[in-house]
Amino acid sequence: MFQPRPCGCKGQRTCLVCEVKQGLGDSSSWVSQQDKDGAYVFCPVCELAWPGWETDSWRHHPHHEGEPVKFPGVKIVEDFVSEEEETNLLTAIDEVPWDLSQSGRRKQNYGPKCNFKKRRVRCEDFSGYPAFTKFIQDRFSSVPILKGYQTVEQCSLEYTVERGASIDPHIDDCWIWGERIPTLSLLTDSTLTLRKFTGPLSKYNLADTNNYPFIIRTDETVKNDDDLGQEFRARSTSKETSQSPQIVDNISCEERDSNCCQVNKDTKPSLLRIPMPRRSLLVLYGSARYDWEHGILREDIVSRRVCITYRELTPTYLFCGPKADIGKAILKASQKFWNHGSQSGQGPL
Repeated sequence: MFQPRPCGCKGQRTCLVCEVKQGLGDSSSWVSQQDKDGAYVFCPVCELAWPGWETDSWRHHPHHEGEPVKFPGVKIVEDFVSEEEETNLLTAIDEVPWDLSQSGRRKQNYGPKCNFKKRRVRCEDFSGYPAFTKFIQDRFSSVPILKGYQTVEQCSLEYTVERGASIDPHIDDCWIWGERIPTLSLLTDSTLTLRKFTGPLSKYNLADTNNYPFIIRTDETVKNDDDLGQEFRARSTSKETSQSPQIVDNISCEERDSNCCQVNKDTKPSLLRIPMPRRSLLVLYGSARYDWEHGILREDIVSRRVCITYRELTPTYLFCGPKADIGKAILKASQKFWNHGSQSGQGPL
């Protein structure tokens, strides 16, 4: 079971293909009935979370039931692409070869090669992104929470019912991937399920978040490079003088959660269900990005779904950070877009 399998799964992760062919148990379910009973559903309209499990309940807005809670760190932009753009985008995506991935998924990944355990990154083979996706990155500038966003990884994922596709709960690595994680959903509505992370800071390199400032302020404005540089300098000075740095808006995600997350402070969700409407853009940041694991349940894939997820660098690798020289090379490669219809598949525009 712990050897790589032809379907793309390895370790304890499974899909319907290996479960049937090799008689493996279903490892896709990580939610109990008790979890479901305590779940909340995020409403993209009022941006509050309401008691319930069925994600479509948000469409009853403003006629919600129960007592809501605030849940910062989630932004949903409906109709981020048009129906025509979706059709053209999917046609082009399917003209590029898919690679097998785990838990029944297929993927197309563009970005530097990262070893999260050894904390090494290589961008020699990173040649940028397919040109048919450029308009998506260009459109990020229309979303205030994505101000100044610089894509350094783009990953297309395909989920199908036939393969029993899902993705286990996780937090995107915090050593090199930055705060904001945008995802464009295509073909069908779906749901992202979040559960509170209670593990050690060594997992997902979460401890690294103590070494760099947040990008988003508590008022949801975006810090500029000068702000980040000033905070890095304050950190450096505090280390030299052994004093606590006086950094505005650099409270922990947990402190953010206790300060501003709750309408009813006696209630906290055990699970949060975030709708991902077809053609919408979901952005995770702040507490939702760092304090909660996110995943997609097999039961929430009812037809073929394709999504494109983007990542940025942590401030450590931006020009204001201590590893700006490494980040500079990655950002340079990220400016390239290539024509997928060229003979080599990598022809620059």
